[in-house]
Amino acid sequence: MPGPSPGLCRASLGLWAALGLGLLGLSAVAQEPFWADLQPRVALVERGGSLWLNCSTNCPRPERGGLETSLRRNGTQRGLRWLARQLVDIREPETQPVCFFRCARRTLQARGLIRTFQRPDRVELVPLPAWQPVGENFTLSCRVPGAGPRGSLTLTLLRGAQELIRRSFAGEPPRARGAVLTATVLARREDHGANFSCRAELDLRPHGLGLFENSSAPRELRTFALSPDPPRLAAPRLLEVGSERPVSCTLDELFPASEAGVYLALGDHRLSPEITLEGDALVATATATANAEQEGARQLVCRVTLGGESRETRENVTVYSFPAPVLTLSEPSAPEGKVVTVTCAAGAGALVTLDGIPAEVPGQPAQLQLNATEDDDERSFFCDAVLEVAGETLSKNKSAELRVLYAPRLDDSDCPRSWTWPEGPEQTLRCEARGNPTPSVHCERPDSGAVLALGLLGPVTRALAGTYRCTAANVQGQAVKDVTLTVEYAPALDSVGCPEHITWLEGTEVSLSCVAHGVPPPNVSCVRSGEARVLEGLLHVGREHAGTYRCEATNPQGSAAKNVAVTVEYGPSFEEPSCPSNWTWVEGSGQLFSCEVDGKPEPSVECIGSEGTSEGMLLPLASSDSNPRVPSISSDLAPGIYICNATNRHGSTVKAVAVSTESPPQMDESTCPSHQTWLEGALAAALACDARGRPSPQVRCSREGVPRPQRLRVSREDAGTYHCLATNMHGTDTRTVTVGVEYRPVVAELAASPPGGVRPGGNFTLTCRAEAWPPAQISWRAPPGALNIGLSSNNSTLSVAGAMGSHGGEYECAATNAHGRHARRITVRVAGPWLWVAVGGAAGGAALLAAGAGLAFYVQSTACKKGEYNVQEAESSGEAVCLNGAGGGAGGGSGAEGGTEAAGTAEEQAGGEVFAIQLTSA
Repeated sequence: MPGPSPGLCRASLGLWAALGLGLLGLSAVAQEPFWADLQPRVALVERGGSLWLNCSTNCPRPERGGLETSLRRNGTQRGLRWLARQLVDIREPETQPVCFFRCARRTLQARGLIRTFQRPDRVELVPLPAWQPVGENFTLSCRVPGAGPRGSLTLTLLRGAQELIRRSFAGEPPRARGAVLTATVLARREDHGANFSCRAELDLRPHGLGLFENSSAPRELRTFALSPDPPRLAAPRLLEVGSERPVSCTLDELFPASEAGVYLALGDHRLSPEITLEGDALVATATATANAEQEGARQLVCRVTLGGESRETRENVTVYSFPAPVLTLSEPSAPEGKVVTVTCAAGAGALVTLDGIPAEVPGQPAQLQLNATEDDDERSFFCDAVLEVAGETLSKNKSAELRVLYAPRLDDSDCPRSWTWPEGPEQTLRCEARGNPTPSVHCERPDSGAVLALGLLGPVTRALAGTYRCTAANVQGQAVKDVTLTVEYAPALDSVGCPEHITWLEGTEVSLSCVAHGVPPPNVSCVRSGEARVLEGLLHVGREHAGTYRCEATNPQGSAAKNVAVTVEYGPSFEEPSCPSNWTWVEGSGQLFSCEVDGKPEPSVECIGSEGTSEGMLLPLASSDSNPRVPSISSDLAPGIYICNATNRHGSTVKAVAVSTESPPQMDESTCPSHQTWLEGALAAALACDARGRPSPQVRCSREGVPRPQRLRVSREDAGTYHCLATNMHGTDTRTVTVGVEYRPVVAELAASPPGGVRPGGNFTLTCRAEAWPPAQISWRAPPGALNIGLSSNNSTLSVAGAMGSHGGEYECAATNAHGRHARRITVRVAGPWLWVAVGGAAGGAALLAAGAGLAFYVQSTACKKGEYNVQEAESSGEAVCLNGAGGGAGGGSGAEGGTEAAGTAEEQAGGEVFAIQLTSA
């Protein structure tokens, strides 16, 4: 048994609620009215569905109660103050059930409302017409039976997805069911093939239910347009039995043309047309064939059908029979002299004509007879037949050819007795004979048996020339004829009849002749190049006859030309310009003696010395071609007289040549040394630079960069690079000379360092710088007793570490080179806190006195300050100076000045330099 429905559950809950309220309110029964309730009060149920109704009361002890309805019941549940009942198969559009209870002798009632709805399960679109003419209206009708309530229905008519019309049935009575929607639509061309449908919508969403939709099956619309004009039929008026003729049927303004049907028939015989569509036009073509059974007048029918309508056209066609005439020859191939009968016949009703001669009446044949001759061979006979059909005159004809058999004939027109052909081009050799059957022709040379290839294309050669016997033969006999073949060809000049090179000897008599080959025989003439006169007869040969001659041979087939080179030979001879009597050879030029000799053939030349150093020596000669006989002349060519001898096969001659030699300038280390040295102060002189050459070259030297100034004595500024140029008529030579200027030494600088204060045990340095070239050797002379003196590697620096009193005194720096010696001196004075030590070139006693006086002065003076020293140069003086430059002493003696070299040498001046140094103890 199925469980309680939701309605029953709701009824039970309502019942228990009512019982609770009754129990709570028993005390107040007298004060509250009693009532009956029905749930649900209003309900919407799908047609054929079921529903639980709950009927209840608040009466504490109802006497009886129930539920009144016309609907079918399926089950009932009861309580003290409630009743639940299931109603099934609810189909009525609207019903009102009543709930009642008897309480305190009163009847309590509650009314409900139950309505049903039906989904649009059936949506029907009325079928469309099979074909709808374009431009006419048609009706769309949609039916939705039973669906409702109608007030919730909406129907829509659609073309494809496009809505045509939409209608809502809102406001219709609640009991109304089903709906119909109708619309009128104009048919268009673009509606052809379109689908139309209907969509139904039942909207119960306001009642708490959903939207129910359904659509009809789509229906396709077929539209058409058919022209009111009939088709155009193209057909022959006459149709011969057994023949085929094309027919066509055309109709325009047809839509859709592809859907149209075509019926095409000749009489009772239906044709099979081929349909061609061109836009809205239809063309049906077929081939009409008639048989003997259809002979007579027939109708050709064309019918075009579309959309249940048709357009038709008919044409009359006459079917006739007209066989071709028959032409016969009694003997198609007759021997010459035979009688031949010719007959022309046709069908009934046709009038025949044989070679222009008609028959007497239609239907009868026409005849003629002839005696066959050669002229009748391949004669054509014509038979014409004429027939009238349906007012038109028709004609047919036939021809036949007569062959007459006769023996061969060789005519001069077809096989000439004499043939003349040009050589070279391809020709077809023909010798044709008349005769029937066609004769075979054979041409053969009686002497050699050579056969002409008749009828074949081939080149014509000289070998074909000659006389041939031609024979033509067939079954009727033969014919014989002799023919002569001449082959003409253009002239030819070969090396035998006309050589390319001819040699004549000066002084002889000759003639220039050339023999040419050709058919017909050529005419030959020779002219010298650049001249118009033709050479004729004998010539007395001179050198002027040498040159090129143009010989030309001519005949009707063409011409040939050839150049003939004539060489005139003669004995040798010398000419002064080409072989000079005096020749100067330049040494090193590689020049060869050119001695050109006039003569043909070219003479051989040899020059041999005849006297002096050149006797018996061969003088090298320059060759007349690009390759010399010897590579060059050696450098020891002997001058003198040479005898030159020229020889060829026509004689010899001699000539004496005087040869002298010269040479271009040349400088080397022996004549122009590349390094030269001058001494400063010497008298100025030119560079020692000479050159060898013949004639004697002139030498000029110039300084590179700044020109050398003119001065009497040599200066250091004259040093530099000089360029020397030697020139004569055969060329130049250059040399670069470097000039160095040497000078005596000079001590340019002698200095002490440091110049500041020195304490006992301090260090000092003496620096000596000398100017000299070549560089000077430096030497020192120190005071006696001075120890611990250090020198640099080149002796230019003297250094003392830990100075003591013995280091005081005079120091001399001497510079020496090959050109002399120069010295300078410097005096170093060493003094303690209570003592001045003066070292110089003066006497020792004077120096001690000066030192004591200076010491006393130093003690008393406030200008001299302890702990300082100063060095001051004093040229030729040994005077001591105060360290701070104040209070110069007056007791200085003169120091040694200058120095002497070894006895007999010049004295060299040197300025004395004095440094005053105070040494302060710690």
